[in-house]
Amino acid sequence: MRLLGLSAFYHDSAAALIEDGRIIAAAQEERFTRKKHDAGFPAKAIQYCLEAGKISLDDVANVVFFEKPLVKFERLIETYLSNAPRGFTSFRMAMPLWIKEKLFQKSELEKLLAEISPSGSVEGKLLFAEHHESHAASAFFPSPFEEAVVLTMDGVGEWATTSVWIGRGNALEPKREIRWPHSLGLLYSAFTYYTGFKVNSGEYKVMGLAPYGEPRYADLILANVIDLKEDGSFWLDQSYFNYATGLTMTSRKFHDLFGGPPRDAEARLTQRDMDLAASVQKVTEEIMLRMTRSLAKTYGINNLCLAGGVALNCVGNGRVLRDGAFKRIWVQPAAGDAGGAVGAALAAYHTHHAQPRRSNSGRDAMQGAYLGPEFSQAEIERRLSGAGAKFSVVAEPEIFERACDALEAGHAVGWFQGRMEFGPRALGARSILGDPRNPEMQKTLNLKIKYRESFRPFAPSVLREDVADYFDLDEDSPYMLFVADVRSSRRRAIDVSKECLFGIDKLNVLRSDIPAVTHVDYSARVQTVHAETNPRYHQLLSAFKRRTGCAVLVNTSFNVRGEPIVCTPEDAFNCFMGTGMETLVIGNCILAKVDQEKRLAREYAKGLEAD
Repeated sequence: MRLLGLSAFYHDSAAALIEDGRIIAAAQEERFTRKKHDAGFPAKAIQYCLEAGKISLDDVANVVFFEKPLVKFERLIETYLSNAPRGFTSFRMAMPLWIKEKLFQKSELEKLLAEISPSGSVEGKLLFAEHHESHAASAFFPSPFEEAVVLTMDGVGEWATTSVWIGRGNALEPKREIRWPHSLGLLYSAFTYYTGFKVNSGEYKVMGLAPYGEPRYADLILANVIDLKEDGSFWLDQSYFNYATGLTMTSRKFHDLFGGPPRDAEARLTQRDMDLAASVQKVTEEIMLRMTRSLAKTYGINNLCLAGGVALNCVGNGRVLRDGAFKRIWVQPAAGDAGGAVGAALAAYHTHHAQPRRSNSGRDAMQGAYLGPEFSQAEIERRLSGAGAKFSVVAEPEIFERACDALEAGHAVGWFQGRMEFGPRALGARSILGDPRNPEMQKTLNLKIKYRESFRPFAPSVLREDVADYFDLDEDSPYMLFVADVRSSRRRAIDVSKECLFGIDKLNVLRSDIPAVTHVDYSARVQTVHAETNPRYHQLLSAFKRRTGCAVLVNTSFNVRGEPIVCTPEDAFNCFMGTGMETLVIGNCILAKVDQEKRLAREYAKGLEAD
């Protein structure tokens, strides 16, 4: 039985194909259209999934949408009626769109899908899951657990903003939820907006900025903005917000409480902005800890699964893991709305069709999240030649040695291998790599390669067998969704004269023997690399370890600010030619920047949108 899951029309549209419960393919539409967070109908992602499965849409038993549009419309109407006449402006702006498009989304989906179907019809095939059901299914069904508590947290689905489920075998049972407008995701997004970053995109910047500040406003948030209970449930005072009825995230009362209007996106970051980031991060972690402690105590189950946008807060995830209320934690790598495509298909397969789960021999079913397109060596060579690239083709053992040569020389190395990752993280298939021992590497990657803010940290990829030698972690973290501290034995004593530095001034202080991946609070967002799921990346790390004694590489996504992660060899070559990257490895092809024709250079830095 084959099912196609879809997520679309809000942000991060995606498609996923499952066959007899096994995930065959999954990808975000943005990777094909090159429009970051593309919210449109995922036609290209669907086409890829069908091609990967070697089928047509007629071979699919059901197409499953990740939420219920009519229930969302009900929330819009009820929110307006309960707040009228306040919020009329936003209601007036939203209503034409709903009436024109979203209210009739079922018929629109059927029409768009019929255009793809050889028979010209998908009549009777379309199903709708609930938003948080899709998140919960994406978290539990691919997890390695037979039984687990499932916690989903995001901005809002239809009504739910937080939900709790119990997963057993092929069943998910809903237990409790927190409803709109009380939302941990929207609380975090409000501070994202207030500190001058883009909502639904810049939340991870707030998380990265937090260690530069002090949580001076945390008590103010807890005393005024949120009523937090001991079990982690909460109530938000809506007088501080404007998202339910207005066109912005925060109200004048919010601005008065925190001492001024929101930061302009182009304004310089101040210590106050860093302190605000630290404060909302601390409150978020406290909510997550209270909630997970209560759930562990209530249900007496050792395993926890997480999904929803808040589950991408890897600092909070790390706190929950270290807290130990649950023995094992598994987070869906595409925890945001894109992952809803996988969850919707799995929910229909196991719940609607009552099909049993497959055994994964104790491993998760996401296959390392390597579920996107891949290219044969012959196709890579053809595409690179078509783009005008100059490259050499070498045998596999030499690939790793040549890449290590470049890394040791201080190069930023583009690494394009195998199937593209599904979800927001590059995991060694579409990555830019660097030497973590190089104290200049973070600055180089941020300013000359990624064209983004200098404070942004980079993640370490480490051989799974060596993770405990570098970090206070001895668990699998294949999806870069847990933050752990760098081991004390790896840290460097800080010069007394630098201990009193504040804010961004902390950035360039040498803190460990892997400084390029050590954040200012000695933390790191760890990716453990496994030979079973990414043998080539594991071989590269092993070669680098043999060469240098270091089993760690800097790993950042293969893209620049405002652009999706690269999908094709042409995308990779264009990015290579538009940045300061010196070396590119695609399959068995090696490209050096100095060998390329200067006429192919691209000025990426100009006209890039904020991400």
